[in-house]
Amino acid sequence: MLSDRDSAILEFEGSWWLFPGPKDRSIRDYLGMSATRYYQALRRLMDDPGAVETHPLVVHRLRRVRDGRLARAAERLGDA
Repeated sequence: MLSDRDSAILEFEGSWWLFPGPKDRSIRDYLGMSATRYYQALRRLMDDPGAVETHPLVVHRLRRVRDGRLARAAERLGDA
């Protein structure tokens, strides 16, 4: 079961482009937290089964982005 805060973070991530202004300012205005704390929470939520259950599209998109970054980093390290 997700906390209200965790659910709000995932809901925000699913539609942050609808908020006015830069994302980091919207994070502070609408969630009352720093961008650093927000991204730390997102990374934790990516591996939370409750997050997948309640916000599957957002979590799967975040995992896909993360996995792509890891794959590109591995390629770069393998080419060095």
